[in-house]
Amino acid sequence: MARVFMLLALVFSVAMAADHSPLQDFCVADMNAQVKVNGFACKNPSLVQANDFYFSGLHMMGNTSNALGSRVTPVFVTQLPGLNTLGISMARIDYAPWGINPPHTHPRATEILTVLEGSLEVGFVTSNPENRHITKVLYKGDVFVFPVNLLHYQRNVGKTNAVAIAALGSQNPGVIPIANVIFGSKPDISTDILAKAFHVSDDVISDIQIKF
Repeated sequence: MARVFMLLALVFSVAMAADHSPLQDFCVADMNAQVKVNGFACKNPSLVQANDFYFSGLHMMGNTSNALGSRVTPVFVTQLPGLNTLGISMARIDYAPWGINPPHTHPRATEILTVLEGSLEVGFVTSNPENRHITKVLYKGDVFVFPVNLLHYQRNVGKTNAVAIAALGSQNPGVIPIANVIFGSKPDISTDILAKAFHVSDDVISDIQIKF
């Protein structure tokens, strides 16, 4: 009997560790539904049209005229309702010369990045206590994977614009930009907490928070 319980516990633990498979052909997101679920409620299948599974625009260059020198064009469930429950999404990322996609995490998705044009320095950092920085320079046609929820970044190290396509393992991967979260939270995290964490003075933290 003990072996049976151990076997059942193992089966249930494996089952709970994986995403649930869809129980129907599709579940197009109904953005206007009043029902709150983990994801989006399903649109009436009889009202579903081809455009629910369609997105246009990834051929267009994103505007990189900003402080970071990059632009992300997402194709998540909010842009493409047909992704609902399918566990995938993607994005186009444009980089001006020396532009960056700053350190961030995706709390719900692994990311696989393919360079279409240019050259990118990419990297991620493993979890504490190792905090190992794994980095590489990628060129056109190269592919790199960022494990789920690990801090990662990209930087254009070329003299021309760079373009990449990212595929992500969630319809809604989420993004946590580290600098924005720490220094731009609403309301602010107390300066004395951040000063102790970063081993600097309160004034330094205040100066950084003003920029966010």
